[in-house]
Amino acid sequence: MSLVFVDSFYYLALLNRRDASHERARMLSQSLRGATVTTAWVLTEVADALSDSSQRQGVLRLVASLRADPACRIIAASQDLFDRGWELYGDRSDKDWSLTDCISFTVMRDLGITEALTGDHHFEQAGFTVLMK
Repeated sequence: MSLVFVDSFYYLALLNRRDASHERARMLSQSLRGATVTTAWVLTEVADALSDSSQRQGVLRLVASLRADPACRIIAASQDLFDRGWELYGDRSDKDWSLTDCISFTVMRDLGITEALTGDHHFEQAGFTVLMK
């Protein structure tokens, strides 16, 4: 694998043993080589989904490990990316893409990333390869 985008789908599956995709996420995490990219918006989705006090420490450990990993790039929230994601969100009202997905697609296109660690079919709709089918 070359540069891969990491979506909240993967992180949520990895952190939740009861998630239907947990085992696949765990296996991919062990075989993942190379650099990864995610965004502050993706990590916000993960933190929001796992905000229960019983799950919060897992999210804190995950983000700390991502920040410490030189092979992981976390794209910061910026007005420019928000605006460009918002534009895509408005342009594709025929799709059920979230704003976070639209921002992710924008980042992926900017960086020439074609593969995503996700099982979210919206990434396929946008023309990317989903690695968690």
